[in-house]
Amino acid sequence: MLKNYLLIFFVSMVPLIELRGAIPVSQGLGLPLIPSYIICIIGNMLPVPFIYLFARKVLEWGKDKPVIGKFFTFCLEKGEKGGKKLEAKAGKGLFVALLLFVGIPVPGTGAWTGTLAASILDMDFKSSVLAVMLGVLLAGIIMAAVSVGIFSFL
Repeated sequence: MLKNYLLIFFVSMVPLIELRGAIPVSQGLGLPLIPSYIICIIGNMLPVPFIYLFARKVLEWGKDKPVIGKFFTFCLEKGEKGGKKLEAKAGKGLFVALLLFVGIPVPGTGAWTGTLAASILDMDFKSSVLAVMLGVLLAGIIMAAVSVGIFSFL
């Protein structure tokens, strides 16, 4: 059983899959929902401070490098453009916008992407982590409800 918990812990840390994929995996493995939910949240949130603190710095560092420069510059420009657009639309509701961006489980959103966006937008660390955490909790609840519903029919 420990092996299965470690599996969902690490799956929840993988970009793009995150908790959204780990919770259905846990239910497919027959693990209890509440402990799985908690483990997936911890796994999904563990990389968040590192992403916030270092992702932008890595992109800035690599933007003038020969092989990766164009891609890193593209990522920075795209992130800044998208961030400014989101900020203009959300205004003072940027915290809620980030929470919903992370919390509604659709492809391309999640803790990794949301944290990178918050970093590029220069949101403060505490607000960013709190919004992402609440978004992860919301996404977990949604995925748990969907997973339990799906696996109850099997």
